[in-house]
Amino acid sequence: MAKTVRIPTPLRKLTNNEEVVQVNAGTIGEAIAELQSRYPGIRERLVDDKGDVRRFVNVYVNEEDIRFLKNQQTPLQDGDEISIIPAIAGG
Repeated sequence: MAKTVRIPTPLRKLTNNEEVVQVNAGTIGEAIAELQSRYPGIRERLVDDKGDVRRFVNVYVNEEDIRFLKNQQTPLQDGDEISIIPAIAGG
């Protein structure tokens, strides 16, 4: 069974305006790689040059921040929901 990935509005131009896509990945890192293979250019928006999730991008699995789990090694189960949420700065 697939995992659901919620795509934020700023990245939807890369996913043909899809708000929700399905992936068959075992970890967050694999999910990012699968997204990149289907939607070229999305990876560079999510991770930095070292391969770490960008500081201003928050990734959640079932409403839990992956930074408090196992980051990109966070395992995924069937039916999990992944949310990508860009941080919004204000002043």
